[in-house]
Amino acid sequence: MSESKETSSNLSETLFVKHKQAKETSMLTRYMPSSIELLDEKKAKQDQAWYRNLRRLQWVWQGVDPIEQEEVLSRIASSTHSRTSDEWLDTVMGYHSGNWAYEWTKLGMRHQKRSNNLDDNSAAEELFSASLCFSIAGYPHLKNDNLATQAQVLANSAYSEAIKKTDFIVKQIEIPYENKKIKAHLHLTKTDKPQPVVIVSAGLDSLQTDMWRLFRDFLAPKNIAMLTVDMPSIGHSSHWNLSEDSSCLHQAVLNELYNIPWVDHHKVGLFGFRFGGNAMVRLSFMEQTKIKACVTFGAPIHDIFANSKKLKQMPKMYLDVLASRLGKSVVDINSLSGQLMAWSLKVQGLLANSKTRVPILALSLEGDPISPHSDNQLVAIYSDYGKAKMIKSKSITKGYEQSLDLAIKWLEDELFR
Repeated sequence: MSESKETSSNLSETLFVKHKQAKETSMLTRYMPSSIELLDEKKAKQDQAWYRNLRRLQWVWQGVDPIEQEEVLSRIASSTHSRTSDEWLDTVMGYHSGNWAYEWTKLGMRHQKRSNNLDDNSAAEELFSASLCFSIAGYPHLKNDNLATQAQVLANSAYSEAIKKTDFIVKQIEIPYENKKIKAHLHLTKTDKPQPVVIVSAGLDSLQTDMWRLFRDFLAPKNIAMLTVDMPSIGHSSHWNLSEDSSCLHQAVLNELYNIPWVDHHKVGLFGFRFGGNAMVRLSFMEQTKIKACVTFGAPIHDIFANSKKLKQMPKMYLDVLASRLGKSVVDINSLSGQLMAWSLKVQGLLANSKTRVPILALSLEGDPISPHSDNQLVAIYSDYGKAKMIKSKSITKGYEQSLDLAIKWLEDELFR
């Protein structure tokens, strides 16, 4: 076993040894008594088998082997260990078999082990897969979740290892902001001349290191650089709580691009998944002269924030994530839904008065409660040449791939114009 692999496996043992009895994720967020009542009622009605929202398709698209994924989920589901909540399969207590973080970390370690004795590029791919599994082990990355914090350390460590071995060029960039530094990863195919760049951001429950496949399979073949940034309150950006100014970090990154020699700051695109899409649309209005094109995927824009009834119907995991990102120690669902109104880009006056000259492509899956088609139509109306597209649920797997092809074509057409 090479020294770095030994270090990694020792790292995972040391990190987790103290957390054999760590508090289980679904129980970490504290609620007011009236809110607990609401959650209990909802649990009885909704009949969900998992606390976490299983992103099977997204994880497969990001690079998880579908067979390995089902193996992990079935080990969690069939565990005989005690659960915090008997109705939710993924609430096995303690760091051992059947526990969410344990099973996904174990799969990550398997990929890490496979990277031994492979040539650099193949080893890098195994390490990128390991990093993704470690990241899912920490999902949905609640702030006071010790197991998630340790999983994130492993994800970053595997990503750093992979970077050293891949033929692509990945630079870790630090951008000053409010006396701290925003940490971003710049992915390039070459450095002999500046490349067009797409700033990419995921949601409030995934890390920037999850985006490798978007670069490798979609952006790199077009010689477009990818700069990943975590949303405020998660990952490398966890120093900052989330506020209605959801694009503040991305704005700081955008304004720093002219100092980065490997990118063409006149050819900048944006790509935001989930809540990252809210930030990217916002940025497309705030800095319209500096952005050529924007794509959002499943972004919450107005509807969910303006409709407290809908918000209260959201699964507990989503409410936990929102509370965690806002830095709340005890949650009152009623006041939370009132506070979130300010995050609507329509309420902020952006999607109300004048258009942005940035062409925005707004994509969502049919029946998505977080990002209804009406949100995307609203974005399209207030964007020059904007377009809203809904992916039909019956062709969802094919739809996912097609929509990404469409997204890259949208960005490519504008960046190379």
